[in-house]
Amino acid sequence: MVVLAASAAWSLITAAVHDGRPEGMLLAVLAVAAGYAVGRICGALLPVAAPCAGALAGLGTAVALPHLTPAPQLAVPMGHAGATPALLTLSAGAACCAAWAAGAALPRLLLRALAVVAAVTAAVLGSVSGFIACAAVLLCSLAAGRVRRRGAGIAGLALAAAAVTGLTWAVAAKAVPHGLFVSLEGQLTPHRVGLWQDALDMARRDAVLGVSPGRFGELSPTAAGTTPSDGKPHSALLQQAAEQGVVGVALLAAAFCWVLYALWRSRRPTPVALTAGAALTALAAIASVGNALSFTTVSVGAGLLAGLATARPLPVEPSRTETDLRAYGDRPAP
Repeated sequence: MVVLAASAAWSLITAAVHDGRPEGMLLAVLAVAAGYAVGRICGALLPVAAPCAGALAGLGTAVALPHLTPAPQLAVPMGHAGATPALLTLSAGAACCAAWAAGAALPRLLLRALAVVAAVTAAVLGSVSGFIACAAVLLCSLAAGRVRRRGAGIAGLALAAAAVTGLTWAVAAKAVPHGLFVSLEGQLTPHRVGLWQDALDMARRDAVLGVSPGRFGELSPTAAGTTPSDGKPHSALLQQAAEQGVVGVALLAAAFCWVLYALWRSRRPTPVALTAGAALTALAAIASVGNALSFTTVSVGAGLLAGLATARPLPVEPSRTETDLRAYGDRPAP
């Protein structure tokens, strides 16, 4: 709550300085907080049914509304990196968490089949990135059953997220070898890389405050030359750097690190915690190269999955007969 409150406060501060529009950031913070609260409650009451319902809801939303917005999408060889692959990835993670929470073999098999359906749906919708992310979550979930110490797994997820975000920043700064840059630019398209470079230029001009939330579209030459344009740099990391400076980047990193820490300390079984961590790390990778976090449904889904995986199951109260037997031994209760 402290991190989310600081994120909301900082967006208001930067917006006041440069006359920005913080509504989008405030809505995202509210969506994450609401999703997390619902996840904690439902995860405590219904540790299997709640993530299963969340997986079905995410899958249904992705199928019914494949783009979730009338704004233009940046088509790349890896498919869209917006809400669709993000929702399907979260759905696969929720289904795998429900599978590990289920006790019987048949429910586990059916719930993992639901995760496979999410991956196939991503492929059918043309999102190769979504298919890869769903498959990675499913494989990580299966491997999590053999992990005894979750700390090593959480550290691995943190390193994976750092590697993806670091590569994104390096591409924007042209700090990678020329051959690798040309190859990545072909996959990401020159237009997206141009948006990233504009965002990095803005971050360099005002490293502390940024240009203010909601102002990237009007200050980016690449975005201004595109008709129509959604006004986003299509990278959560670079959008934070451009619009809210290094403090915004630090708050975004703090939110992700806190989620990993909460999963490490969670009382849920290790496979559940690592599966949720894998899904949220895959979401972070998608958001690093796309505009996934610009959609409220994705923010709610991320908070919901984090809440489900960190919820404390309610203790089972002993029956009246068991209580009496413990109190009186073999004697009949009066």
